[in-house]
This record gives sequence, structure tokens and C-alpha cells, in this order.
Amino acid sequence: MVLQRFLRVRAAWIFALLLHLTGSAYAQEVLDPDPNTLPASQDPNRQANGLAQLPPMGWNSWNKFGCKVDERTIRATADAMASNGMKDAGYEYVVIDDCWHGKRDANGFITEDRTRFPSGIRALSDYVHSKGLKFGIYSDAGSKTCGGRPGSQGHEYQDAAQYARWGVDYLKYDWCSTGTRNAEEAYALMADALRASGRPILFSMCEWGNSKPWLWASKIGNMWRTTGDITDKWEGKHRHSWGVASIVDMNEPLWPYAGPGHWNDPDMLEVGNGGLTDTEYRAHFSLWAMMAAPLIAGNDVANMTPQTRDILLNRDVIAVDQDRLGRQGHRVWREGKQEVWSKPLADGGRAVLLWNRDDTPSTITADWVTLGLPASLGMQVRDLWAHKDLGRTSARFSSTVPPHGVVMVRLHP
Repeated sequence: MVLQRFLRVRAAWIFALLLHLTGSAYAQEVLDPDPNTLPASQDPNRQANGLAQLPPMGWNSWNKFGCKVDERTIRATADAMASNGMKDAGYEYVVIDDCWHGKRDANGFITEDRTRFPSGIRALSDYVHSKGLKFGIYSDAGSKTCGGRPGSQGHEYQDAAQYARWGVDYLKYDWCSTGTRNAEEAYALMADALRASGRPILFSMCEWGNSKPWLWASKIGNMWRTTGDITDKWEGKHRHSWGVASIVDMNEPLWPYAGPGHWNDPDMLEVGNGGLTDTEYRAHFSLWAMMAAPLIAGNDVANMTPQTRDILLNRDVIAVDQDRLGRQGHRVWREGKQEVWSKPLADGGRAVLLWNRDDTPSTITADWVTLGLPASLGMQVRDLWAHKDLGRTSARFSSTVPPHGVVMVRLHP
């Protein structure tokens, strides 16, 4: 096994060099001349990294700060998360997205932008860790990141080694400037590089669902984007991004592919960024929890309103997302703009969501038979936004739901 691992790592280093010198197509032809050879993602000897047994929780800089990110912002975010209840509620990763990069040094190793991060990434990572949190970073499978900084193509093992030296716990890996590169090859290569670094690093794949990673990436990434970028709108496409309700419709059918260690990722949360009402943000947060999605906050957590804090820190809803059974909930009934969703839970209960997509209030009913339960089964009902036990009922549960809103309950036998 030691010899086999050595040979695989050595081959990967050669692969990375060929990619750097000649591009991925030639490297693939040289190292994999047999067209019938299984792609790396389907190698029967590949093992998952064992991380993310529950959907990851944390914060990412992009949705609020974009490329305007710096050391001060990250430190302030870590301070806030450690003191405002987020850490205690389960949010653990502080992730810098694009635009932290400087140039590569003379040996090809990536450096940080010292104007934005004067203390260096290692010092920043140590600071985040000192708060009892974990530290994440961003790169890209192409020659450049989406923000035009140096990508990791041809430097996968170097970058993974650098991340490990910096104490990185989470890598978001994007898909800009990749040309004709094959996504399975690219993501498997970085997964192998992360493993070879010797540090457990959660791998967040961000190629927007173009190559259907849910079909092949369960032993490569811990989470994979299923859609284009989210935007702080209710629905529809807005330039290159999608509104919350539209993202849900794209992610929902993929529920059979999610599970412990490998999650469908409908993108980061927009809660608190100002484009939606609090009712819509509660729906957004509830739907992500029902879909067992990673809960990666994307707002200014150091300066959020009490209403935003109450949404992000709703432990009843978080518990549904973090349920150890690891089943993604999905739509079980729809009529017009009214929907019922169901998510099985480890204790034998169900999380049930009534979603009103209409512009006027509507009464929605969740029928036990539709949920796959015996009509005669008595269930205790808890309203997860009112934080109130509603008593015992059987056969069905009904509630009036506000426009663009949800009612979310937990049923327990």
C-alpha cells in the first residue's frame, strides 16, 4: 500500500507538471492513452475523505464583499461569529472567497496579496483558529480565478501543500478559465493533492452543476454546486445569477444524491443582504435546511440586524439541516403556487414545510398519506419558527401561509 501510494503521488506530480507545461489535453493523452480506462472519479480504490458527515456550516465573504475583501473584514467576522451565537449554533468555517491571491513566487508557490492581508494568510488562519473556528480559502481549477487572480491549474499539489502549511480547513474550488479541461479530471486531481498534503481539508466543488457532479463526485468532493450563482432576488434569472426560488427548483430534483460526506450545494445564503423581505429570508433559510444544504452565511455578520440574527440562529431549523440521518428533503405535493415538502429525520419523525409561492396568503394542508405516513398515526407537531408545540394531531396538518413564506413544522410520533 505504501508503494502504491508513493507511485500514485509521484504520477500525480508528473501529471501536474505536464498540465503546467503543455495543458490538460496533452497530459491526459500521455498519461491515459487507453480510452476505456475509468476516470479517476470512478476508481474503485478511491476513498472519500471522511469529512462533512453533516452539511457544512459557516460563512463566506463573496455574497456581501465580493472582491473587496481584506484581513480586517475576516478578523471582524471571526470575532462576531465567536461572540454572537453563530459558533455555538454550529457555524464553524470562515472562508475567504476570491481576490486574496498575490503572485506566485519564483518556485511557483502561491502568495497572498500583502496589501489586503499584511499579516499574511498563516497569521490570519491562526487568528480564526484562536476563536475556536475553522479557516477556509478559495481557488480555481483554471489558469485564473473568476476575479482574475492566479488559478491552480498546473499547481495543484503546490497549492494544496501551501494551504496545509497555512492551516487551511476548507477549500472552495471554482471553474473559471478552464478552457477544454475535463471537470472530473480537474476535481479528482485537486482532491488527490489535498489528501497528499496530510491535512484534512473539506473540498467544496464549484463548477455550477455543468458536468452533473452528483453523478460522479461522491468520493471526490464533500459538496458540489448544483446551479449557477445565487443572487439576492426572489426568483428568475438576473444576468448570470438566479433568484432563491429558481435555485430551489434546480436543486430539489437532485435529492437522491445527497448524503453524509457529499452534499448538493445550491450556493451560499443571501439572508441579511437586503434584497428580500424577512418573510422571504425565512423561506430561503427553511428551504436550505429542508434540502440538507450547506448553511454558509453570506452577509455582514459583524453588523447584522436582530431579525437577520434570529433567522440564522434558529436552532430548531438548523437541527433539521443537521439531522444525522442526512436525507435531503424534497417536494411531495404541489398545486399551483402551493407546495408541501417532507424530510425524514433520524428519530423517526418528519420535517414538513408548507411553502406559498403566491403573492397572497394561502391555506396549505400536509396530508399524512402524501407524506408516506399512516393516516391514523398520531404525531406531535412543533412550529419551528414560532418555537411552539402545537399538540398532537393525526391525518393532516393545515396552516395559513403568508405570501412568499413558509410554515415549517417537525412531526414526532
